[in-house]
Amino acid sequence: MKRRHFWILLSVVLLACSSASAQKIITFDVPGAGTGSGQGTFSQGISDLGITYGYYIDGSGVAHGFLRFPFGGFSSFDAPGAGTAAGQGTFAFSLNPEIALAGYYIDGNGVLHGYVRTLFGSITTFDTPGVGTSSGQGTYALNINPEGTVAGYDFDASMVAHGFLRHHDGSFTVFDVPGAGTEPGQGTGSSSGIALNVEGALAGAYIDSANTLRGYLRAPNGAITDINAPGAGLGPGPGTDTDGVNALGVVPGLYVDSSGVFHGFVRAPDGNITEFNVPGAGAGAGQGTLPEGINLEGEITGGFVDGKSVSHGFLRHLNGAITSFDAPGAGAGPGQGTFPLLNNIEGAISGYDVDGNGVSHGFVRTP
Repeated sequence: MKRRHFWILLSVVLLACSSASAQKIITFDVPGAGTGSGQGTFSQGISDLGITYGYYIDGSGVAHGFLRFPFGGFSSFDAPGAGTAAGQGTFAFSLNPEIALAGYYIDGNGVLHGYVRTLFGSITTFDTPGVGTSSGQGTYALNINPEGTVAGYDFDASMVAHGFLRHHDGSFTVFDVPGAGTEPGQGTGSSSGIALNVEGALAGAYIDSANTLRGYLRAPNGAITDINAPGAGLGPGPGTDTDGVNALGVVPGLYVDSSGVFHGFVRAPDGNITEFNVPGAGAGAGQGTLPEGINLEGEITGGFVDGKSVSHGFLRHLNGAITSFDAPGAGAGPGQGTFPLLNNIEGAISGYDVDGNGVSHGFVRTP
């Protein structure tokens, strides 16, 4: 048996053992995570094998990538060339079934570069063609699918964003959505974590010349479909954003109305859009419903911000029913609370919470 398959099988067994207790939330801190405001553990997702991943900010403000296995063990890492000053370091955003991890790092000059890390720790770094080389510019690698294709976006020397695919052989496809703006801060982006499915469909958003955010879905053949939720506002600030696409082509997302309130939606493969709002979500600017992830079954997770600007988690079931939850220890002040990001096929949800001191902690919620 290949070592890769052995470790995958072992993870499945351990996941089954760890799932015996139903409906519980555990929180965790990666060893070395800082304990000051803005520091801590930022879990970005959970794989179908129960492996949690993301990054942590240490006491000096430097980011490092991590994997947390179902039995609770950690593996932390730094990409070659990652900077060691505050605001620099290694950020991890997407894990595929082969346990390959994709993300980006910020070097000592503030420039971003993409990377792929294999199960056994080998890291390959890359930059997209035509990418800018000044601080704040570079390559944002945000997704990796089962085929090993990486997707994200970059900023060129003029601070215009462009979408990209890095294929398994190392070649690139760089693209711009028709209608994307060409001024600084405009252009084509992608969603994070689960935006690239096994078929090669990519979900994202672009900013047009009027600075309105608009969603899109790029088919494997390159054809692009606009996704604009009814009720989305126009102009700087409002608009439509997507959160990813599952293997069946279902796209979750959010839109911001003309009053600055967030609302959730789910787009079926036939293009039909269903809007939803979590009970208890606030109705003021910067409040509302913010979906983040969708699993193969079509269940959607994310957060909602209440009338006091505190965040809480939710799970939207297939029948439209919604369950809300809070991680133990989550803060109750503005900008604090529970921030779920992704859910797996087993129904486990991972994300992070921000406590009353502004420190972040990872969590896993099992069904």
